[in-house]
Amino acid sequence: MLTRFGKFPVFFVLLALSVLAAGLFGAVHNQLSFTVGPDYFHSLKFDQMGIPDTTRNRLGAAIVGLRASWWMGLAVGSPALLYGLFRIPRAGTYLAAGIGAIGMVVFLAAFAAMLGLLAGLTLPATGWLDPLQTPDGVERQDFLRAGLMHEASYLGGALGALLAFWPIHRAARLDTARLEGKAQAT
Repeated sequence: MLTRFGKFPVFFVLLALSVLAAGLFGAVHNQLSFTVGPDYFHSLKFDQMGIPDTTRNRLGAAIVGLRASWWMGLAVGSPALLYGLFRIPRAGTYLAAGIGAIGMVVFLAAFAAMLGLLAGLTLPATGWLDPLQTPDGVERQDFLRAGLMHEASYLGGALGALLAFWPIHRAARLDTARLEGKAQAT
């Protein structure tokens, strides 16, 4: 239904979906990072994001995640989605490829966050993180676990910004070939 209006409305829908996916990812991601490192939020993120004292709990962590990550959907989604807008011939193919690209970025960010958590669980014992400073009075390992999860998920999102071009480019190539095949058949 949406695709009958052309590719421009699809572009804006995909951009909105990428912002929504990034915001929801941040809110859900922060539920896990709040579990493994509440001091990260209490000593840093709640103040940074202006979260009221009455909401400095899981709800506050979700709000922090939403506020801190929605813009990544815009930043990560815009380049690949703009590329697709001009390269993919048909709106339906563009919509499907855009949803695939968004899913790929969310997967990469989640995978990177889990690698960050793994690093936060294992690296403190090696001494490699000793040079990193943490605020006074916090549980250092908890803080580092949550902090490494956050940093790693941003790196995963940045990698996703590059890799999101793959499903878009592939869809453009296949859709163009399909249309050229139909043109030759007639």
